[in-house]
Amino acid sequence: MRTPLSSLSTSLLAALVTVPALPGSAAADGVVIGGQPVQAADAPWVVALGSRDRFGEARSGQFCGGVVVSRTTVITAAHCMSREVLGVDRGAVGDLRAIVGRGDLGSGLGEEVPLRRVWVNPDFDPATNAGDVAVLTLEREQPAERVIPMAKEGDAAYRPGTTAKVYGWGDTTGTGNYSAQLMASEVKMLDDKRCEEAYPGTSEGTFVAQSMVCAGDPGGGRDACQGDSGGPLVARGRLVGLVSWGSGCAQPGSPGVYTRISAVAPLVERHG
Repeated sequence: MRTPLSSLSTSLLAALVTVPALPGSAAADGVVIGGQPVQAADAPWVVALGSRDRFGEARSGQFCGGVVVSRTTVITAAHCMSREVLGVDRGAVGDLRAIVGRGDLGSGLGEEVPLRRVWVNPDFDPATNAGDVAVLTLEREQPAERVIPMAKEGDAAYRPGTTAKVYGWGDTTGTGNYSAQLMASEVKMLDDKRCEEAYPGTSEGTFVAQSMVCAGDPGGGRDACQGDSGGPLVARGRLVGLVSWGSGCAQPGSPGVYTRISAVAPLVERHG
């Protein structure tokens, strides 16, 4: 899937950038590998986060994903709001937008909605990647059909073996080939034990079952990647995870790790 951008080397960041970089700017954070194109109407709750000031005009300035969970609330990964990703402190980004209803980032479809408020989980731990969530309050209400329900604790959508889909505009090959078209890849929800064995405590992070889920293809080939961070993992029509971190992209034995929605739902409801 993806290593948090803060741990990538400067040379690798440069290799991942596919738009002209501004001084002090960072690379967009991932695309789905092994996926298929998706139209915005088929996944209306998927959001692209963009800043043309920081990431240029190409692909609407997209750098992370997000998901609409109420008519005025988008959630994403906390690390998407970090200086390591944005290249500057978040408060210095004057044109941060939630782009909704736009499957093709090269089109003018959908709308770019300013943010009224940004709340980043103060308990996010960059060492383990636990608590990787941020809540964005939109300036304008969205139609009800753009809202996806969050899967609460005990929901069957978390059951190992359940088919899920991960969505994003990130790297489609693991080599910096970013997509302008929204993509989705089918993966399987995995048992916590398998994830703990894959990530017992490495330089990428530590799998913490209370706040994370993992999903992937045991043989590799399907995963999120650089640029997909903060995007949704959906199972049984409900949001179960946010793209967070992992080791590489679509590698056998290295599943993607996601923020567990049931663990952060109370925070989202409190700050949304």
